[in-house]
Amino acid sequence: MSEASWLDRLREGFRKTSDRLGDNLTGLLTQSALDDFTLDEIEEALIASDLGPQTAAKVRERLKGERFEGELTEAKVRGIVAEELEKILAPAAVPLEIDAFPRPQVILVVGVNGSGKTTTIAKLAHLFVEQDYGVLLAAGDTFRAAAIEQLKLWADRVGVPVISGPEGSDSSAIVFDGVKKATAEGIDVLIVDTAGRLQNKTVLMDELAKIRRVLGRLNPEAPHNVVLVLDATTGQNALGQIEIFREVAGVTGLIMTKLDGTARGGVLAAAAERYGLPIHAIGVGEGIDDLRPFDAGEAAGAIAGSTGTGQ
Repeated sequence: MSEASWLDRLREGFRKTSDRLGDNLTGLLTQSALDDFTLDEIEEALIASDLGPQTAAKVRERLKGERFEGELTEAKVRGIVAEELEKILAPAAVPLEIDAFPRPQVILVVGVNGSGKTTTIAKLAHLFVEQDYGVLLAAGDTFRAAAIEQLKLWADRVGVPVISGPEGSDSSAIVFDGVKKATAEGIDVLIVDTAGRLQNKTVLMDELAKIRRVLGRLNPEAPHNVVLVLDATTGQNALGQIEIFREVAGVTGLIMTKLDGTARGGVLAAAAERYGLPIHAIGVGEGIDDLRPFDAGEAAGAIAGSTGTGQ
């Protein structure tokens, strides 16, 4: 996919979010001077758009300090929103680099069932294959036969091998076999699917701890990454998931999916400002090419519905 077509997809994917922002701003912008009441209303509109209180406060201060020529238009506000968003998002835009030695680099992928975790793993594998890395998938979510089969189907589509066991088998044993196979065959990346059950955090924590112990015996540096997949349509609930998975899994980075299906894309900014975790990639569709490394400027402009970030 070309950069131009990706940017078009990105803007289209964030359209519901930028439209929601516009709806919330409608009627707040007038030719009269910006008084504190109007600034408060604009700040509340930004928070209602899931941009987070810190972003909203920074935009409010920018608006208060700006000397506008003529009417304060929605386009001007969107431009300022884009600029402030980019400042918040830029430190979080950290690509997922394959730099572990010895190989393989082990990436544990965590997230609740239904977050798009399994398809994200396949899309991530596709990204790495495009960069000429050898990839192996491990079906560590052994509690759901459907998860194992889905991962196999996606692996076949992407053209990468997958290691799995029967439903109910020991996920740490699958991971053990995966590391052994990747090491023996000189594979660069092992991406591990994990169970997404949050009903009993203790069970999930114990399971992930066991996987970590097994990995530690084979490679003290592994897992090199623990990536949390978040469904953007859950809005502020995504922030609660970050809290839980940081506790139970030691999350090192985020991937946000389903941004094309929600008006809550501003939660990206809320996640960045509250947790400071790297946002490695975002997804704006179901296609294999619809996951791409996170670019702060592109995302800020798309969320704000601005043609540029003014940088």
